Amino acid sequence: MKTKNFVEDLKKKSVDELNAQLVEAKKELFNLRFQNATNQLDNTGRIKEVRKNIARIQTVITEVSKNN
Repeated sequence: MKTKNFVEDLKKKSVDELNAQLVEAKKELFNLRFQNATNQLDNTGRIKEVRKNIARIQTVITEVSKNN
């Protein structure tokens, strides 16, 4: 259910908002990888979740740009 709501929220946003959210997600992924490399990361599953969210954001951006 959480994923479905996330995607629905993404579809309501503009391309500029989606691009901003994509940049933030990529920064978060970088920070998580850095923490993982230095053994400071407790929840390693968060990396997988952020990667999937990045893919979801990119998919919605592609869908929106094809429709315009």
